[in-house]
Amino acid sequence: MSNAANFPILSLILFTPLVGAVVLLFVSKKQEDLIRWIANLVAFAGFVVSVPLWFWYQPSGPQFQFVERVPWIPSVGAEYFLGVDGFSVLLILLTTLMGTIAVLSSWTAIKERVKEYYVFLLVLQSGMIGAFVSLDFLLFFLFWEVMLVPMYFLIGIWGSDRRLYSAIKFFLYTLVGSVVMLLGILALYFHYHTVTGVYSFDITKYQAMSIPFNLQWWVFLAFFLGFSIKVPMFPFHTWLPDAHTDAPTAGSVILAAVLLKMGTYGFIRFSLPMLPDATQASVWWVVGLSLIGIVYGALVALAQKDWKRLVAYSSVSHMGMVMLGMFALNPVGLSGSIIQQLNHGISTGALFLIVGIVYERRHTREIAEYGGLSKVMPVYAAIFMVMMMSSIGLPTLNGFIGELLILQGAFVANIWWAAVAASSLVLGAAYMLWLYQRTMFGKIENPKNEKLPDLNRREIAIFVPLVILAVWIGIYPKPFLDRIAPTVNAVVARVNPAYPAVAANAADCEDNKPLSAFTTAPCGDAAAPAAAAPAPAGGRH
Repeated sequence: MSNAANFPILSLILFTPLVGAVVLLFVSKKQEDLIRWIANLVAFAGFVVSVPLWFWYQPSGPQFQFVERVPWIPSVGAEYFLGVDGFSVLLILLTTLMGTIAVLSSWTAIKERVKEYYVFLLVLQSGMIGAFVSLDFLLFFLFWEVMLVPMYFLIGIWGSDRRLYSAIKFFLYTLVGSVVMLLGILALYFHYHTVTGVYSFDITKYQAMSIPFNLQWWVFLAFFLGFSIKVPMFPFHTWLPDAHTDAPTAGSVILAAVLLKMGTYGFIRFSLPMLPDATQASVWWVVGLSLIGIVYGALVALAQKDWKRLVAYSSVSHMGMVMLGMFALNPVGLSGSIIQQLNHGISTGALFLIVGIVYERRHTREIAEYGGLSKVMPVYAAIFMVMMMSSIGLPTLNGFIGELLILQGAFVANIWWAAVAASSLVLGAAYMLWLYQRTMFGKIENPKNEKLPDLNRREIAIFVPLVILAVWIGIYPKPFLDRIAPTVNAVVARVNPAYPAVAANAADCEDNKPLSAFTTAPCGDAAAPAAAAPAPAGGRH
């Protein structure tokens, strides 16, 4: 990190796509190939400048690093305040990688209003990165809203079938959540002023502040609505299948890989550390909704005839699993939740690309229209198999690590939570294997499928980094777990103090070595119950 002590790397990552979008505005719309090249080079440059975060971030250092802080609107206490921890580093790298892949995947798919399409895609990229690096609440909310506009146009202009309906539904759902969330932010803002006499939107100060339980409760509900719509959690999920189905392929990829993580990021960054007592009091019904979402999403996916809708409903199930791990409120569950967010971005993003490739060739998403594709598209079928197994959670692939940690964390919290959640593994395997069998195996009965071309070099290049990541995280997740450990420990210490206390007491259990952040219980039978016991709700005022 010393290499970057005074270098504004976060601003560079944040504004690279935006500068690219501005450059595109001055290119003639008739020069479509030039527009495509510029957009791809800018997106790739955005990924390249984000890579140093992986190497420069120090898990042993302060929680927030690469901090940039400049007064923005002093009269209201707003600042241009950026910083990242291990959690946001992973999400930024996921955003820049999937953004690059989304832009590259659009090369032949987008033939109308090419210039506007890439401008919106790059602006969306900056908006997402801005939300992950903001440590000022007003700045965060600005970027949160910025994301809404380009995605609305991407679905509404370049989508299919009922694109206007889906775009408006997505916009209204998200807007309602955002307005309510803003009220929660303002409640914290004025409470901080009441306590300190200072107006500030500083997130780090809010995280350390003691807030009365009654206020915590109402702010938690406001945040819950804003973030759960974005996740989306049951029953706020209904906009997602429509948006996914009608969005262009790149839109679906970004939506699945990054935009859904905005909700889970909000819970971990804001709700849990700022509102610990309200979080404890809400565990039972949030977990209940998560479990319903896990099972419901999987069952509805089983019933789908549209390839893209099936993958969309699988997201509802997977994100329910992410929420379960988070609200287990222990280190192993929260670690699993964060890793699974990354895994979902990789696996489900790849699955939407897989659907998009055959849709571009056949212009239909009906599963019944396909069959025997492995005979004419063997490379495509092989990559599909890897990413399908990744989504199911096959050992040696990334999905297994995330689901194992989540189930372990859920088991420690409540054995029945783990039992219900485990059912989704069977259901997930059922709908994914059924999809693969229907589309890849058997005879080619539809003559339109007989001469479908296999993946070209550009399409293979899109999948290579995703396959590498799926295998890397599946076999050797330690580098990823190490980077999120400080965030996991800080959040759990705030929302469930029993865990750090137990870990501290057990530091001498094994050769005076402190417990790992991912140990669910310290050595010794006497300490085990304490590890599973939640902190009492409503105790911090």
